[in-house]
Amino acid sequence: MGNLGNPRKTAEILEKYNFDFKKKFGQNFLIDANILDAIVSSAEIGPEDTVLEIGPGMGSMTQVICENAKKVIAVEIDTKLIPVLTETLSPYDNVSIINKDILKIDINELATEYGAKSFKVVANLPYYITTPIIMQLLEAKSLIESITVMVQSEVADRMKASPGGKDYGALSLAVQYFAEPKVMMKVSPECFMPKPKVESSVIRLQCYEKPPVDVKDEKLLFKLIRASFNQRRKTLANGIKNASFLNFSREEVVEALLEMDLSETVRGEALSLEQFAKLSDTLTKD
Repeated sequence: MGNLGNPRKTAEILEKYNFDFKKKFGQNFLIDANILDAIVSSAEIGPEDTVLEIGPGMGSMTQVICENAKKVIAVEIDTKLIPVLTETLSPYDNVSIINKDILKIDINELATEYGAKSFKVVANLPYYITTPIIMQLLEAKSLIESITVMVQSEVADRMKASPGGKDYGALSLAVQYFAEPKVMMKVSPECFMPKPKVESSVIRLQCYEKPPVDVKDEKLLFKLIRASFNQRRKTLANGIKNASFLNFSREEVVEALLEMDLSETVRGEALSLEQFAKLSDTLTKD
């Protein structure tokens, strides 16, 4: 049952199990063996690694991961794919298949259950739910070593964006607080079945042991970032003042900005992660 990464094999499996693609799960299966190999290579998986794969689909990439890793935990939400995975992964004794929604799994509990000190994550993520999954993984901090994922190219651009550009926003800052993002490759729609309507990218997030900035109150930092980009056209001071989940007056924010030698009319997209951390600390009541 090897060599799943090609259109003929994929079609055979789909027919055998009478499988229908479900739009609600955003299913697009990779059918290019070279891309599968390249993704696993980008993840730098070695014989001592425990890999958490999200959305294994039919197991095409899982097979390649199993051949490189010590242990693979494949989390698949679609119950109809479990019999498929049971067959396609039957030659491997180092894989566990979990039929659950990754967003409902406690990463800490998963690590304890499988005796893993940390995970390398590999995934071909459903594009509609990319951000919540990425954030859940990043917030697991020390348990996640790296995240190598296939995402919509537009999302990859946002993750690695720098201040001032149209792609820069809350996602850029959140990702870059926890990890160093690097786009590994672009992937054409032709490499999938069915073909998505957008171009995809593989991005690798190398998680930091310690965030690149020091901040007194991490929760406040992320609330300020969220408020600053909720209304992009507004100034940062007005965005923070209008946020129902914050309790700062416009005057307090302006005073903090002036203390940082920033204009009171500055917008969130102009501030770096370091500046947001400084703003958070300036606004933190000792």
